[in-house]
Amino acid sequence: MAGTGGNTITNCGEIQKQVAALSDPSIDLRHAAVSALRDIGVPAVAPLIAAMAEARDNDHRWYLAIALSRIGVPAIGPLITAMDAYKSSEFRKYAAAALGEIGVPAIDALIDGMANDDREMRGFLSQALCRIGKPAVEPLIRRLGDNNETIKQCATLTLWQMGETGLPSMVEKMQDGE
Repeated sequence: MAGTGGNTITNCGEIQKQVAALSDPSIDLRHAAVSALRDIGVPAVAPLIAAMAEARDNDHRWYLAIALSRIGVPAIGPLITAMDAYKSSEFRKYAAAALGEIGVPAIDALIDGMANDDREMRGFLSQALCRIGKPAVEPLIRRLGDNNETIKQCATLTLWQMGETGLPSMVEKMQDGE
């Protein structure tokens, strides 16, 4: 489980140091920074998201996303909120990748996020669910009867995008008349 922090003043400098190391040419330093940021946990989430929004290349974004995914559950809500705030497709793509890597704990938040009016954001949330794969099928099936029409449509489209992973379950539910 990711760390909860500690001394905030000490963490701030350490977080910035580790975030900067994520763009270092040395892969060993980048991997060590991911581990250090995972251990720092919650206090690293906002600086990582801010750095991802400002990153100039996808390699750096990738390592920022990996660090966020390693922090796990505490990063889910902030990542989805940031996807709504930052309209950059590159940012959203890597935020969605981080959420997909977090996996099962992110499923309900990803589906709930599909109520958003932003089509592009919904698409990235759907991609994260597709990345999670089979564990997301049942929660998506349950949402086919959602009161929110947008969530219902997004759940259907996501199951469709999942192909053989999601389609049989969706067809079965429709044949059952649910």
